[in-house]
Amino acid sequence: PRPGGSAMTVREVFAGVRWYLREVSGESAYDRYVEHARRDHPGEPVMSRRDFERHRQDERDRNPRARCC
Repeated sequence: PRPGGSAMTVREVFAGVRWYLREVSGESAYDRYVEHARRDHPGEPVMSRRDFERHRQDERDRNPRARCC
């Protein structure tokens, strides 16, 4: 229980599940990239989501790690 003894609301549980699924699926990677690019490389263009995903897939193809398929 949280301070005051109140239980988590359905909205809080849903937000936690959504966060977890975005993390394990890799969907939040673009958000982290944009945050990093704007913070550490101001003034440089930020890749679109489409370009980011293409670059990410190209990197996976160039550097395969242990994966099932």
